[in-house]
Amino acid sequence: MSIDKNKDWLVYILECSDKTLYTGITNDLEKRLEQHNNGKDGAKYTRVRRPVKCVYREVQKNRSEASKREFVIKSITRAEKLKLIKLT
Repeated sequence: MSIDKNKDWLVYILECSDKTLYTGITNDLEKRLEQHNNGKDGAKYTRVRRPVKCVYREVQKNRSEASKREFVIKSITRAEKLKLIKLT
């Protein structure tokens, strides 16, 4: 599925340098990944766990749907997240 930067929102999972997982949403994954790895605008959680890499992403139709899906993913166990990652 192609991504429309002006329209599509993504839910993503990052693997941090300490092997922990971080889940977030964005409409520009490349920019957000750069922020997580190099910028001040990255999440506080990832700032001390650099470098991070994107291990999962899924497209949602809008920010609301992405936020709902992010909540679901954040609610599941690490083992369930790893299964989700391996499905892609």
